[in-house]
Amino acid sequence: MNDSTPKMPSAWLSALPLAVLAVLLYVVIRCFGGDSINGGSQIALFSATSVCVMLSIGVYRCRWSVLEEAIIDNIRASASAIIILLLIGAIAGTWMVSGVVPTLIYYGLEILHPSFFLVASCLICAGVSLMTGSSWTTIATIGVALMGIGRAMGFPDGWVAGTIISGAYFGDKISLLSDTTVLASSTVGVPIFTHIRYMLYTTMPSFVVALAVFTVAGLTLTHGDATHAELYSETLRSTFRITPWLLLVPLATGLLIVRKLPAIVTLFASVVFACVAMLLTQRGLVASVAGVGSLDFLSGFKGVLMTCFGPTAIDTGNAQLNALVATRGMAGMLNTVWLIICAMCFGGVMTGSGMLRSLTQLFLRVVRRPFSAVASTVGAGLFFNLCTADQYISIILSGRLFRDLYAERGLEERLLSRSVEDSATVCSVLVPWNSCGMTQATVLGVSTFAYLPYCIFNIASPLMSLLVAALGWKIKHVK
Repeated sequence: MNDSTPKMPSAWLSALPLAVLAVLLYVVIRCFGGDSINGGSQIALFSATSVCVMLSIGVYRCRWSVLEEAIIDNIRASASAIIILLLIGAIAGTWMVSGVVPTLIYYGLEILHPSFFLVASCLICAGVSLMTGSSWTTIATIGVALMGIGRAMGFPDGWVAGTIISGAYFGDKISLLSDTTVLASSTVGVPIFTHIRYMLYTTMPSFVVALAVFTVAGLTLTHGDATHAELYSETLRSTFRITPWLLLVPLATGLLIVRKLPAIVTLFASVVFACVAMLLTQRGLVASVAGVGSLDFLSGFKGVLMTCFGPTAIDTGNAQLNALVATRGMAGMLNTVWLIICAMCFGGVMTGSGMLRSLTQLFLRVVRRPFSAVASTVGAGLFFNLCTADQYISIILSGRLFRDLYAERGLEERLLSRSVEDSATVCSVLVPWNSCGMTQATVLGVSTFAYLPYCIFNIASPLMSLLVAALGWKIKHVK
């Protein structure tokens, strides 16, 4: 063999960068807690990346140009997600100052009974996500409003965020409009309708389990009384102009999504709708954000832009509501964007060096029967979410890795596509340094570790996939 030929990385040495990352993230989280996203986690990812680079070049003779190209490809793949994340920051600011979110919170407090708030929130997010096909958009719009209602009712943040995420990912998973659903089915080569119908055998039981848990939790958890909710409602009405006309903004956004416009176009249009509503209904608040007494063209322009890109603080006279209606705009998303870029660098080097491929070979050795095939696929989906920090990469790698093997074992392709979705898609939000986990933690204002135990649907999905495989229910062999 030529001395210049790169060596195939061994599985054990390939695991060293992951071990370094795990140790560093553990120390960072112990030191900084919820503030680890502000820089500590990024340094941990860069340090693990440097370890991987040194091993690749020093031991396996991998060229830097190959690693660099893999990093560029990873960052290029995440570019649209970064833009969407910045637009979500703008939506958070404009929907709040325009009164859209306060209006949703106000009517929610009037309609939703505290005892059934958790299960109702899960169902609402499931319906919206099913119609829109986007868990990110659902969480950033309706989810933010429900988060505010839950806090006003006195529910723990972890429970509220868990119900929102569970419902949003259920709808996203079985929606025809979902990009992850289309990606999983197309990567494996399964018709989209076949893929969705087959997913129902594991998805519906998991969702029923989640609804049962949220129903029991809503009936047993302590929460604020009616007087507490009424105080919040009165404070919102005195601070914002509450009107049903503001509901046209989320309605128009939903219509654009239903028309299958690109997510970036839809989210940008939603920001514009909210800016117009802000100038029409909340002129006093816009002037306050701009730091002027009366509004004119320049101060209105300044106030609108500041709401989109910067932090806003609105004094409601209630400390808890002040924290609720405070927004960070696009600038509040920059730490998350920084973290995504660092995660893409680590995933790119692991892929380009061949270390990721070497590690995945461990899964292939245990695949003999349907249960072991499903268990290996689920394990691979979780593994890729941990080490690549991106659900799209996890879906593609899992599908491509096991496609030929399922064919050799006489297993249906739809079993593979379902197993990929049951793990790579729904579990991405449970990983703190994954792009999904980082995004939802930032949008909802709840750390990943705080909401993780309460994402019942996301936890139940891979377990249900394993249970159904163990029972052999609706699993057929093909020639």
